[in-house]
Amino acid sequence: MISEPANRHLAEFGAAIERRNGARFDGPLYAGVDLGTSNIVTAVVDGHGRPVAGALTQSRSSVRDGVVLDYVAASTILREQIGRLHAAGVPIKAASAAYPPGISGRDREAFANVLLAVGLDVVSLIDEPTAASLVLEITDGCVVDIGGGTTGISLIENGEVVYTADEATGGHHVDLVLAGHYRVAVEEAELIKLDPTRRDEVALLVRPVFQKMGSIARAHLRDRAPDSLYLVGGTSCFPGIDDVIANETGLRVALPVNPLLVTPLGIALSCLRTATDGGAGAEDGS
Repeated sequence: MISEPANRHLAEFGAAIERRNGARFDGPLYAGVDLGTSNIVTAVVDGHGRPVAGALTQSRSSVRDGVVLDYVAASTILREQIGRLHAAGVPIKAASAAYPPGISGRDREAFANVLLAVGLDVVSLIDEPTAASLVLEITDGCVVDIGGGTTGISLIENGEVVYTADEATGGHHVDLVLAGHYRVAVEEAELIKLDPTRRDEVALLVRPVFQKMGSIARAHLRDRAPDSLYLVGGTSCFPGIDDVIANETGLRVALPVNPLLVTPLGIALSCLRTATDGGAGAEDGS
């Protein structure tokens, strides 16, 4: 269900993040910034949409549930990322950001303001599910974005987002369950969650949280009938979550090679499209 080119581009982006030396590229570059609850991710593509560089940093609670809570902290993290990219020979200037479903007004503008604060030219703002659909190359289906703070549901028909919802259940809630069970701090609980040697025991403990995420999607899709459901977001990286969501929703579930990287790469592609041909469907963020 996930196309081979889509997975290949995600793999290329993952490799670009790990690369510390300069990237090879021709012509101008375009950046996408994903200000998430758990991570701030910057993706950089060239004029052909090829991933050439990237950066990933824990957000340190500067963003929560789709809202920029600490503007200074978010700007500081992004400025550090841009500095590293520039030092590696990646001179980005044009950039776009994305906002979660249901975010509007000043909360939406805050995403653009973080980019402006670090000297980037804001090309556009785009909603997260539309950004994800650009990478996944889908025109119909449901994108379920399970991030650090929320589970977002977005129904796409004929290439347009026709329904969105966002509920407060995400990776942070998984950490809270583990923190309560092991009687440790949330920060330590997250390390336990990420430890591959404890994957099986953790899976049993957090399965009810994943089932709740699936039930959220099922409730919002009750009167709709998408053929497929696409999982994105950092929490979707946990092995086996796709099977739980499939059991809860009764839908075919597609999981890309690295769900965490889908939205930021899509934002960068949106930046490219908007800058080069007007980018129909993207909202002007200037």
